[in-house]
Amino acid sequence: MLKTDLVRDLVRDEGMRLKPYTDTVGKVTIGVGRNLDDVGISETEALDMLDADIDRSIEDLERNLPWLFERPEPVQRALVNMCFNLGWPRLSGFRNMLAALEAGDYDRAAAEALDSRWARQVGARAERIAALFREGAVA
Repeated sequence: MLKTDLVRDLVRDEGMRLKPYTDTVGKVTIGVGRNLDDVGISETEALDMLDADIDRSIEDLERNLPWLFERPEPVQRALVNMCFNLGWPRLSGFRNMLAALEAGDYDRAAAEALDSRWARQVGARAERIAALFREGAVA
């Protein structure tokens, strides 16, 4: 049996949907008939998706903040984490924090990050990200 033929048959018969949908028997499904309710995804698949999402966050930051990747690694890591969580459109609203990062004022960037509704929503995550910004001052 040729797997490529089977793939073609299944894509034709199941269809390919890149966003979750409810199938004809009420199951949440994605891709080519992947029943998320009963099958879910594997740890490997979850990590593959995470890798793609990290790459997308990095690409958004490279496109919009080209100076970021000249900053210390902890600062880069913190901002990629925020971009992953918020998406670029919402992250771009942190104008004072981003200006402080660009200027190399990592303590002020940490304070700006913590002085936000986002920080109140994510709690300890915001504290960890602010600590990474502050770590940039000594890196």
